[in-house]
Amino acid sequence: MRLSIRHRTVYEYDPAALRLALRLRLWPSVYEGQALPDWTVTVNGEPVKPLLTDDFGDVVALWHAHQPIGSVEIIAQGVVETSDTAGVVRGLGHARAAGVFLRETELTRPDDAICELAATVAAEKGDDGTLAVMHALCNAVREAVDYRPGVTDADTTASRALALGAGVCQDHAHVFIAAARSLGVPARYVSGYLHVDPVEDDEDADDADRIRTDDLTETHAWAEAFLEGLGWVGFDPSNDVCPTEGYVRLVTGLDANEAAPLRGSVTGASETTLTAEVEVVQAEGPGQSQSQQQ
Repeated sequence: MRLSIRHRTVYEYDPAALRLALRLRLWPSVYEGQALPDWTVTVNGEPVKPLLTDDFGDVVALWHAHQPIGSVEIIAQGVVETSDTAGVVRGLGHARAAGVFLRETELTRPDDAICELAATVAAEKGDDGTLAVMHALCNAVREAVDYRPGVTDADTTASRALALGAGVCQDHAHVFIAAARSLGVPARYVSGYLHVDPVEDDEDADDADRIRTDDLTETHAWAEAFLEGLGWVGFDPSNDVCPTEGYVRLVTGLDANEAAPLRGSVTGASETTLTAEVEVVQAEGPGQSQSQQQ
């Protein structure tokens, strides 16, 4: 699938920030299931060049303002070509060993309820192998945590989301990650984009079949688990699927905080206003384009 993406983020500062530093990880991954024929990132209209590729395999850039600044506009846009790999991520070079992704964070620390959920799934599906357990866990998280925007926020932990029984894609990913790690399976958080076909997003569609995305971070989120013999495999509990060609993988980390596409440090601003817009368009030729606002 050939997708055209435009991701615009604006920060406004009142009063003007005295100094500003941004870390940008806004370049989609390049691996066997994803190519990047055309992509640019600009800050206030000026192109930003990649600085390095980090240990997660994500491209990183830095941008600084050393003088007072009232607003900053970041635009990442271009074309991504994707193919359906059944969720398997091959050909993504990075140095971090899978075992690093067994480490707990504040957002993904499993409590007794998460451990019980994971253990129940493992007891039912363990004889079928780890892949079957992860598929069943993906479904179990979707069943345990209803998709309901407005119940949680960016600081909600996996254990809290499970206790509430509701949340959005960030919460689904965190619960899955915490549960997988409790079983000894390395798991990580993925931020990215999702193209939704209008048929799949039909308001009259059965709720159980509707593709779910949300605007918590103006991107979509899912998880990846490391399976012996396969490597990293993606799971999206929000939609109970492995990522398809409609998914664009952007950045990874131990949790949502670590996988944030944008992080900044501001000096001197008392109030910050954030505006973010994501547009994903299927670009297959004249008269065949479809768009999705996230």
